[in-house]
Amino acid sequence: MAAERPIGRLVAIMKRLRDPATGCEWDRAQSFATIAPYTIEEAYEVADAIARDDMDALADELGDLQLQVVFHSQMAEEAGHFALDDVIQRISDKLERRHPHIFGDAEQIPGWEELKAAERTTSADSSALAGVALALPALERAAKLQRRAARTGFDWPDASGPREKIDEELAELDQETDHHRKLDELGDLLFAVVNLARHLNIEPEAALREASAKFEKRFRAIEKAPGFQELPLDEKERLWAEAKQSQADSSA
Repeated sequence: MAAERPIGRLVAIMKRLRDPATGCEWDRAQSFATIAPYTIEEAYEVADAIARDDMDALADELGDLQLQVVFHSQMAEEAGHFALDDVIQRISDKLERRHPHIFGDAEQIPGWEELKAAERTTSADSSALAGVALALPALERAAKLQRRAARTGFDWPDASGPREKIDEELAELDQETDHHRKLDELGDLLFAVVNLARHLNIEPEAALREASAKFEKRFRAIEKAPGFQELPLDEKERLWAEAKQSQADSSA
């Protein structure tokens, strides 16, 4: 039956790899928890291929990501929870439900937030923050939690609020001497920075990714200097300033 579907070959391969008697020892030993990190990694590799505009790599990475869906679904089917068909059926239902202007009555179209709120009422967790995945990157999860809270009116009216909060949290961090408390205060500071980014309509994850890319490019340039590791810090900083200026000139 599975082999009749376009994705059937992949499903059949995974069933064979997970076969208790003749399957692959590594694949049989996996669980949802052990596979989850690979699922997250593959999603990032998809994003990386898109960022590099490498369509050949994107085709490969999407295949790797699809494997993760099939792998999880196969394990779930073995445990009697659900199967791949159920996964596809659920997302199909969700897409139709969230696009009533395409699939429903055009004269009775609820807003997006009404649709999301209606979905949350069917969940055991009715909080405005329900469904914000724990596995999201920390910056992205913080921004999403803040956006959800803002929809209830719990938000500053403009960017001045989170900007002042940054100064407040930085001062509290400076005053702490206990390591655990410093960790706590640094978390509050980062959360406040995310809040400022949200008010400036900037995705914090994208901003930090760009900053990391700039750092990597500049550091790769300066570490080529002869005897770089032995150079004094002021000399390294001079090289850094030169690389920064050079890259700024080249992008102008």
